[in-house]
Amino acid sequence: MLFTVMVFVVDKFPASLSLALSFLVLRLTAGIPPRGIRFAKPLAMLAAFIIIMQILLGPGENYIVKPLFPPWFPLVGGMGSLKWDGLFLGLTICCRLAALTLLLPMLTLTTAPREIAAGLSFLGFNYRTAFIITTAFNLIPLFQEEGRLIMDAQKLRGVRSFDRRSFDRRSFERRSKERSSLKGGSFMGKLKAYPSLVVPLMLGAMRRARSASIAMDARAFGVYKTRTWLDRPVMNRLDYLSITVCVIFSVGLVLLNFFLD
Repeated sequence: MLFTVMVFVVDKFPASLSLALSFLVLRLTAGIPPRGIRFAKPLAMLAAFIIIMQILLGPGENYIVKPLFPPWFPLVGGMGSLKWDGLFLGLTICCRLAALTLLLPMLTLTTAPREIAAGLSFLGFNYRTAFIITTAFNLIPLFQEEGRLIMDAQKLRGVRSFDRRSFDRRSFERRSKERSSLKGGSFMGKLKAYPSLVVPLMLGAMRRARSASIAMDARAFGVYKTRTWLDRPVMNRLDYLSITVCVIFSVGLVLLNFFLD
């Protein structure tokens, strides 16, 4: 919780870079390899887009190139600029995005949801709030598995939009001919194919939510203000030491972010 707040507090590039690198070290220490990061390619494309847009359109008066187009260039001559301030702002945003991407799996992949719920209740949260949070964590792997099943079913029906296999040059013409007779060969075909993934996924989520609400009502969930826990969190010296180190690190990072110009 403290580190999540820190992601939104720091707004300078050195502080945000230190935060992202610290989370990477913690992730490796937890035994989660960096190759297990999901959506790495879309995130990299998003980061590149953010940096380019900030360099071109971001605020600042420290220019890398000004003007971007020579005065003799038709229509846009003398316009545009590349800014150092925009570059560092884009890098800061990307570091904060990377920090969030690294942070969440350190909680969900190393701690059971029931332990998270018990810990939140131990911190003073209402147990119904803890249940809502841990239910969201439980649904993530279910959505991923159901999404894979839906994509496999669509592939069996001839939809190639979800097929990520690469092909060489020799098979390019053969596959292009196949795509002409199959769905999802063009960009518009891909846009039309994704509702076939989203709609069943959302319908399955609504059915699952309805079944869960019926089961909770049948068990009179929420009637009592408090509840008992099978495994109540017990703090030891290592836990207190870890919390102390995290607090000291967060305070130092805030000071570093504050004194940076």
